[in-house]
Amino acid sequence: MLRRLLAALIHPCFVPSSSGGGSSMFYAVRRGRRIGVYQTWEECREQVNRYPGASFKKFDSEADARSFVGSQPPSISSVSEASTSGISSVTQKSDNYWNELEIASPSYSRCKRRDEQSSEEEPNRKHVKYNETYSASSVSKDKFSYMGDSVVVYTDGCCSSNGRHKARAGVGVYWGPDHPLNTSDRLSGRQTNQRAEIHAACKAIEQAKSQNIKKLVIYTDSKFTINGITSWVDNWKSNGWRTSTGKDVINKEDFERLDKLSEGMQIQWMHVPGHAGFRGNEAADRLAREGAGKHYS
Repeated sequence: MLRRLLAALIHPCFVPSSSGGGSSMFYAVRRGRRIGVYQTWEECREQVNRYPGASFKKFDSEADARSFVGSQPPSISSVSEASTSGISSVTQKSDNYWNELEIASPSYSRCKRRDEQSSEEEPNRKHVKYNETYSASSVSKDKFSYMGDSVVVYTDGCCSSNGRHKARAGVGVYWGPDHPLNTSDRLSGRQTNQRAEIHAACKAIEQAKSQNIKKLVIYTDSKFTINGITSWVDNWKSNGWRTSTGKDVINKEDFERLDKLSEGMQIQWMHVPGHAGFRGNEAADRLAREGAGKHYS
C-alpha cells in the first residue's frame, strides 16, 4: 500500500505536462478566470489554478475543445454581460484611456504591436462610409465551427504606419479553413488600427446576418473593441458621445455602426491574445495584413 502511494506521488496520472504537450493539444476552460481554448497547459493553468469549481479538459482537436467550452453557459463570475452580448474576462481600462491612446504620438511603422492596440491618428480626416459589399450567398451549416449552438468567427484589423500620412489599414474575418466567407479587405476612410478592429467585427456580423445566424462568438485580440461595445457604448450615448472625462469619442461613427449591427444578435465577445499562436487569430491577422496591401475597391 505504501509503495502504491509513493508511486502515485512521484508519477501523478492526472496532472498535465508543463511542457504543453506540443502544438497539437488544446486545453478547454469551461469555468475559470477566462473561459476559452488554449494551446499550452501554462495558459490553461493560469485560468483554473485555485479557481473555485474550475472546469477544464485537454483535447486533440480545437473543434472538440470549443464544443466542451460551449456545452454549458459560462458562469457570471467568469463572463460579464452587457445587454445581449457576452464578454470574456479582459483587463478593463477606462474609455478615456483608449481615447487618449488614439491621439498619442504615432507608433512605429508596423501592422500591430504584440497584444496591444496602437495609437491612432488625429480624427481630422473626412469620414468615408465603410464598403458594405460582401457575399450573401448561402453557406451550408457544416461549413461553420460552433461553440455550443453559437457560430465561431475570428476577426482582426491592422494598420501599417499607423498614425502616419501613408497609413494602410485592413480587416480580416476568418470563419475556418478555405471558408467562402473568409474576408480580406482594405479599410475605407481614416486609416487606423482601432477603426480596422471595429470594422472587422462589423463585417463578421454583416456576414452572419446574411446567413441568418443569430448567435455568434467573436474572437478578437482587441480589448478596445470589446470594452467599447460591451461597457462604454451605453454611457457614451447617454453622455452625448463624450468620454467619462467629457472629451469627444473619437470612434463615434464606428461604434454607432457596430452597435446598430449588434441589434437582434446574441454575441459573445471573446478576447484572445494576439500573436500568441492561436490559429484562428493568426489566420484573421494574416487576412487583415493582406487587406491592408490592397487598393480601395
